[in-house]
Amino acid sequence: MRLERQCRSTRILAEKLERDARVTLRIVGNSEARALNRDYRGRNYPTNVLTFVMQRKPRLEGDLALCAPVIRREARSRRRSAAAHYAHLVVHGVLHLQGYDHDTASGARTMEAREAAILAAVGVADPYAAPAPARR
Repeated sequence: MRLERQCRSTRILAEKLERDARVTLRIVGNSEARALNRDYRGRNYPTNVLTFVMQRKPRLEGDLALCAPVIRREARSRRRSAAAHYAHLVVHGVLHLQGYDHDTASGARTMEAREAAILAAVGVADPYAAPAPARR
């Protein structure tokens, strides 16, 4: 069942890509994430996902570096499953590969809406939706 769901999720993500792409996912620890973030973005801390575009034409190629400790910590603090948070960050990174960005309010709205739609297709809740109020 798990493999079946992963294959379905991968197929849906591939269908949502706007261009043919080859994407390499790398799971890294805090040290490597910090070094990559420092060396390529000038920020000296580990971050959840980094996107590296290697080639834009004829086919889009790139790497995503996902920091496992940061993702686990964020998932816990947001009361989400690690799998749902990984799914979100993979989609987020792949959208960056395709040229989406969140540097402006308009760009962020567009990118977040696209992320939410793709995640909904694989059964993952909208990561930007307001959390449900606590029951009393």
